[in-house]
Amino acid sequence: MTGSLIGAQLVTGLAIGMLYALMAFGLSIIKGLLNIPNFAHGALFATGAYLCYGLGLVGTPFAVCLAGSFVGTAALGLAIEKFGMSKPGRPYLFQILFLFGVALVIEQVLVIVFGTTGVSLTPPPVLGGAMNLGFMQLPKYLLFCAVAGGLAMLVMWVVIEKTRFGAQVRAGIDKREMVQALGIDIGRLLTAGFAVGSGMAGLAGGLALPLLGASASSGTDMMSIAFVVLVIGGLGSLYGAVAAGLLVGVVQSLTTLVAPSASTLLIYVAMTVVLMLRPQGLFGER
Repeated sequence: MTGSLIGAQLVTGLAIGMLYALMAFGLSIIKGLLNIPNFAHGALFATGAYLCYGLGLVGTPFAVCLAGSFVGTAALGLAIEKFGMSKPGRPYLFQILFLFGVALVIEQVLVIVFGTTGVSLTPPPVLGGAMNLGFMQLPKYLLFCAVAGGLAMLVMWVVIEKTRFGAQVRAGIDKREMVQALGIDIGRLLTAGFAVGSGMAGLAGGLALPLLGASASSGTDMMSIAFVVLVIGGLGSLYGAVAAGLLVGVVQSLTTLVAPSASTLLIYVAMTVVLMLRPQGLFGER
């Protein structure tokens, strides 16, 4: 096994890990604010992919397709939270079952509209081909996914760390009762957080479309990996989700060199080990 091959897999893993991190970052926002695992997150990922596909079919520029993936799924997430999650008096179990039901409904709607055959989208010519890094030929689109995912999370970092809304989100995750005591409208904060988290799932779906393709059920596997990343990074830790996403992508990619069939199994084993040794995750505090 040559060093160049390991280097190539490492770079590939970081790029794929960025998609995992983007997906898990949005999931972490929702889990932190609502303390609810969003079982519709995978369906929102698939929705974003199909929005990108639909816009691409009518000749929309690719950048606009990706923006549409974010905005469309953010709007859907807002509606889900506003009309199903934020009603007072609804128990935790109802919210869990509601999100599970929403995921099934979205999946079936996608089947009705687009059929059961998988779809894909060819990226623009400027993102075609590969770059010569000396030790590997890196597909330009894979690099684009890594850069676009990184920029999206950088924007979210600025929003979360440098704006009033971000300060409220951080406070809402750590000290929800205190936020309410200060007179902040926690309902609007939760709705906005759910919408942003949903939008990031949709953006991940749009970015993954030319790379992995899409089907009505394609969000299921991605959601499973996103939950693994969330657990490894630590529940409620936004930046733990980023670090864990990159780590999972690299581990999965390197494992394919020696045991391709076990590459996915290994990340579930890693999650189990982390839960046994550090139940709060690698970067979690609670």
